Amino acid sequence: MTNSTVNAKPVLGMAEFVMLMAFMTSLVALSIDAMLPALDVIGHELGAKDIHESHLIVSLFFGGMAFGQLFFGPYCDARGRREAIMLGLGIFIIGTLVCMIATDMTTMLIGRLIQAFGVSGPRIASMAVIRDQFAGEAMARVMSFIMMVFILVPMIAPMVGQWVISIASWTHIFTLFLVVSTGVGLWYFLRQPETLSLEDRVPFSWPQFFRSSKFILTHRDVIGPTVAMGCVFGAFLAYISASQTIFVGFYQVGDTFAYIFALLAFSIGLASYMNSHIVMRWGMRKVTSLALYGALIFSAVLMLEMMVFAGLPPLPLALVTLFIGFFFVGLLFGNLNAIAMQPLGKLAGIGAAIIGSLSSIISVPVAMGIDAFLTDNLYPIAIGFVVFFTLAKLVINPTLKAEPSADY
Repeated sequence: MTNSTVNAKPVLGMAEFVMLMAFMTSLVALSIDAMLPALDVIGHELGAKDIHESHLIVSLFFGGMAFGQLFFGPYCDARGRREAIMLGLGIFIIGTLVCMIATDMTTMLIGRLIQAFGVSGPRIASMAVIRDQFAGEAMARVMSFIMMVFILVPMIAPMVGQWVISIASWTHIFTLFLVVSTGVGLWYFLRQPETLSLEDRVPFSWPQFFRSSKFILTHRDVIGPTVAMGCVFGAFLAYISASQTIFVGFYQVGDTFAYIFALLAFSIGLASYMNSHIVMRWGMRKVTSLALYGALIFSAVLMLEMMVFAGLPPLPLALVTLFIGFFFVGLLFGNLNAIAMQPLGKLAGIGAAIIGSLSSIISVPVAMGIDAFLTDNLYPIAIGFVVFFTLAKLVINPTLKAEPSADY
């Protein structure tokens, strides 16, 4: 296939492109958030030892993605974005089937790791597709539009998961995953042209992999935002993994958990909407700097509330504080990723892989470490926000203060 053949296929309009990329990337969120209302049920039926083992259904998913992204990054640079996406969706479906037939926690966690490995294909390749066509503030703006659609999934998914287990078995949550992944795969296959021509592909070789990795891992404008992203997301993942325990276990909210989760997810969606309007005017570095200051203030306020209310502030106060804080977190997600991807050019595939993998390698132990201390109050969550938002600020500062470097 020549470059002209690639470009001869119909090009999607912006609205359809944003929707397709949003649904493609939202498979990750769907695979996590639809599970949240069912964690206790699954843990009980499959013999989980304690609540922390049930949390692994969420946190280990990101561990599987760390390895999947390292595979699919070089793969989509060498074989094209379409092939990586279709292969990844196939593996995701296999993992989903394993989860459906699980009769113990070990099998469930193995299935989740396979799911995570597979979903890394569309996750990484879709980021590369976006980077193939956009860069800089334009990419940050597109990412914000995608996040606006993407955030509907975390808002709706827990409600859907709760609805499924109320009328049927938790195994049918995985039936939902099968339907959605198949539908998205067909949509992409039929509508989205390949964005990486043959002459721009990078055949895989270990020497080239190590050269590319060295460039990425030693580039100031890549490694700083990546580590910062891992710190921010690690603290946030600790909240996601434990959200059912926090609201159902600590606050006894019952079936309203899904609506509370949706409310807080809406804060991140609102931030993404605001970012799409301000990033082209202020630039992603300035927005990131302001958002980090806001996140630090939020974490300090939350910590103060822990001290005043013995680790469990009144639910309305906790919700208001988290809503405001997650707004700043929402500003960080798209911009940190766009800053890290900016210098990578033709290394977009392997770059997205290493960025995603490294941020996951950082975030998963952070989340598991925070959740390990969770007993009957929110002190671990608040301390995690303070410590890792501070670390994020420290590692990103050199990048934010310096002039952007040239693309690869």
